[in-house]
Amino acid sequence: MLDLTSSEQSTARYAMFINGKWVESGNRAVIEVENPADQSIIATIPEGSAEDARAALEAAAKAQPGWEALPAIERGRLVSRLADAVSTHSERLARIVVSEQGKPLNQAVGEIGAVETFLRYAAENARRIEGDILPSDNADEEIWIRRRPYGVAVGLTAWNYPAALAARKLGPALVAGNCFVLLSHEFTPLSGLELARLAEKAGLPQGVFNVVTGRGPVIGRALVESGLSDLVTMTGSTRAGREIYGSGAAQLKVLRLELGGKAPFIVMEDADIDAAVSAAVQARYTNCGQVCTCSERIYLHDSIADEFTDKFVAVSRDLSIGDPLSNPDIGAKISGGEVEKIKAIVDDGVGAGAEILLEGGPLTSGRYSRGHWYAPTVLAVDENSSPLMQKEIFGPVVPIMKVGDFEQAVALANDTEYGLSAYLFTKNIKRLMEVSHRLNFGEIYFNRSNGEQVQGFHTGWGQSGLGGEDGKYGFDGYLRKQTSYVNWA
Repeated sequence: MLDLTSSEQSTARYAMFINGKWVESGNRAVIEVENPADQSIIATIPEGSAEDARAALEAAAKAQPGWEALPAIERGRLVSRLADAVSTHSERLARIVVSEQGKPLNQAVGEIGAVETFLRYAAENARRIEGDILPSDNADEEIWIRRRPYGVAVGLTAWNYPAALAARKLGPALVAGNCFVLLSHEFTPLSGLELARLAEKAGLPQGVFNVVTGRGPVIGRALVESGLSDLVTMTGSTRAGREIYGSGAAQLKVLRLELGGKAPFIVMEDADIDAAVSAAVQARYTNCGQVCTCSERIYLHDSIADEFTDKFVAVSRDLSIGDPLSNPDIGAKISGGEVEKIKAIVDDGVGAGAEILLEGGPLTSGRYSRGHWYAPTVLAVDENSSPLMQKEIFGPVVPIMKVGDFEQAVALANDTEYGLSAYLFTKNIKRLMEVSHRLNFGEIYFNRSNGEQVQGFHTGWGQSGLGGEDGKYGFDGYLRKQTSYVNWA
């Protein structure tokens, strides 16, 4: 076994976890993992190949019959033991998330808490795998519909919540009876590997949970295209989702894709303005705006627009930015490329007529000379066709647009290819009910900020994805139905 270096050492050397063993890639190539707050190299991981992907899939396929045959309650107990291990090592795991992802420590602590919650909820579902018995049209016959696992599930996770997204998929997949192969994003692979270390200690059988590392176009594509994988669950960009959709087409792969978002945040004239401002700040700036459900565009009724904007800009201006371990309001962006992407969208928006109300932008001097930093930026926009209103920003940039009435707000909110999340602040129950029928989004937050709950259902419409996660509907997505016609005549 390769040494999994402890957190006390400055640069860790990680291996992949395949069939219960820690192994290097056959090609011996490695990827350096960067701390986005200071650009130091904190670890190296194997740059896995298609051969490594196949080895992990073969291990999962070999373990699958035995894992499926294990009573669901026993699978749930093992997942509960993994949750116990996460709880025991929560502080260390949170610091690993900070070091590889750049979010403030208190937010990383919250993420590890979500890991434990996802796993425990999944374990509770062990006694909720239900079927149906239906009457037949024939005498002495019944129709049985039962649920069975798909087989080998592949998880592809994004870099914004590397630990939580892995657990969100892993827990229900395992309890449902699937074996699992995880590919953590190459920017943030350490959380997934640490989860494998804890799974090993928790006693999961060999091959049930495997973690490979590398670049998506190589090892990710191999996982998706292989005939050994039965289901692919992915969280990431819409661009990546389209590529996976194409890669899985030849195998008619079962896909669950949680993709990008462009959440509208609507504030009407009867709203509690202070509550709306507070929620908008949280919904935009948490994790430096790197959340798929973040408020990406704000629509304000004319009569309250100036009051809301003044208060929102004042709070945004005072947010602290800095060392994630010191718990600032805003930590680091994940990469220099992401900073440049955001700057390009802002420049395009200004070129299309947007007015800068708070000029933040990239921070590159003084204490920000190392790392990837972007300060809050607020802009006034007149046209919904602006790049600021149509492109997913995924950072601390807030475009604001005035609307004349409720009808215009709903129409502009729906004017997007995305359909993940939306927000509405109003005290009018009629509007609330209307919006729940008229907004074309899978998840709507009324009079509150973002943040899903584990018993809900997190799902996107349109270009925001297929399938969904969480709750009984998310769990059911890891099971397929089998119908039997039972005749005893």
